[in-house]
Amino acid sequence: METFIIATKNQGKVKEFRELFAKYNIQTVGLEELDKDIPDVEETGATFEENAALKAETISSLLEIPVLADDSGLEIDALHKAPGVYSARYAGEDKNDQRNLEKVLEEMSDKENRAARFVCVLALAVPGQETVLKRGTCEGSILYHSKGENGFGYDPVFQPQGYEVSMAQLTAEEKNAISHRADALRQMEEFIQSNRV
Repeated sequence: METFIIATKNQGKVKEFRELFAKYNIQTVGLEELDKDIPDVEETGATFEENAALKAETISSLLEIPVLADDSGLEIDALHKAPGVYSARYAGEDKNDQRNLEKVLEEMSDKENRAARFVCVLALAVPGQETVLKRGTCEGSILYHSKGENGFGYDPVFQPQGYEVSMAQLTAEEKNAISHRADALRQMEEFIQSNRV
């Protein structure tokens, strides 16, 4: 059975990827399941694509097997696409979700244009091959106040297009059907399907 390493220590992400790849007889393993000390890859890229590729390629070359990595975040039009690649550490290097939310709400308090999107870029690095990149998005708008207890990150202040509730008010199933990660996963699935015929 072919094995892909998922370049994350987030077990929720590992579970999503495991379900996706099972149908192709591909086994997926998260970084925490490895018997090796894998160093954190510093995200020095200026784009989601650069960061995802950097993580996938670095770990793939280290382990000499296929590695899938993602980089994701929130883009707000009125803030010139910020927080963007700095989404996790927007209010500081300690990656505090609550402070990130508060900073976004403060910066958006006087903005009329509330358009925003979640972005997820998946990178599949296979030794000796060109890295494959797939970008998924979820369009929506920034609310004036936090709403909901589900999800994580910026979900409480993000209202997906076509919905009257925040991302944090959706069930996990509802969110997974429309999320930026689901969009990127669908595209990666199409690529894998077409390349394994």
